[in-house]
Amino acid sequence: MADPLACGDLIADRRYVYGKAAADDRDWAAAAEIFEQAAEQAPRWAPAWFALGDARENLGDLDGAAEAFRSTLAADPSDALGAAARLTLIGREEDTGALPKAYVARLFDDYASRFNAHLCGELNYRGPAVIVEALGLVAPARRFATALDVGCGTGLMGEAVRERVNRLVGVDLSHGMIARARERGIYDALEVAEATDFLERSAPGAYDCILAADALCYFGDLRPLFQACKLALAADGIFALSFESFEGEGFRLRETRRFAHAPAYLEATAREAGFRPLLMRAASIRREAARDVPGLVAALEAH
Repeated sequence: MADPLACGDLIADRRYVYGKAAADDRDWAAAAEIFEQAAEQAPRWAPAWFALGDARENLGDLDGAAEAFRSTLAADPSDALGAAARLTLIGREEDTGALPKAYVARLFDDYASRFNAHLCGELNYRGPAVIVEALGLVAPARRFATALDVGCGTGLMGEAVRERVNRLVGVDLSHGMIARARERGIYDALEVAEATDFLERSAPGAYDCILAADALCYFGDLRPLFQACKLALAADGIFALSFESFEGEGFRLRETRRFAHAPAYLEATAREAGFRPLLMRAASIRREAARDVPGLVAALEAH
């Protein structure tokens, strides 16, 4: 299958480069005009349409931006650029249930080489630490036979919990992240897969602990994931997670293209799936623009 993000047309590619230069200078009118030329030259090239949508959005032309983002989706139905999320953010589509697999995989493949330095340095990421602290409160003396690290990334969560686990499994959508995690040598098994798909293929009761550090931000509707977690957990197994929160109802896609969830929504979804909340408390796990992002840490018990 041809790569939908590859151009193959030298004229369109050159136009695109000129357009990016104009966008870098924040000359959105010039950028929009040039990207439109690139899209006309290569109408099945998703990046040209996506860049045109971004330029039009910056000009305040939301209808034009929506048209370009929809053309992006037509050129690349896998949505590796996240056009559906942009349609949501400009108010032209309802919140999606989750970010596209192709988008998340591409995002983290590109991010893998600088992930640890950026996350732990600039963003002061502390998801694994707050989850380990939560486990210490709800199960202080418990050692887990088999744990699954959902969205394991480069292995920060795995490293934090390794001493409490006999067998540690990691799953992530990104080949680049899994490669970095493999270099750490702390996992007994690693697999490139989407979390819900992986859990649904797991044997019932395969794990007595499931961990999700900063992974829920790529899911809007949590019901499929929580139901899959419940089936894959042994009776009295623990699902420990951190998530971005907001005061309101349900879930919403933030400008950062990450989902935040209302605490009441998460608790109701957990109970519906068959979990008993052992702990839910405020715990910001990262910073953005020099401010703590509102968040919670939770420990849920399967029953």
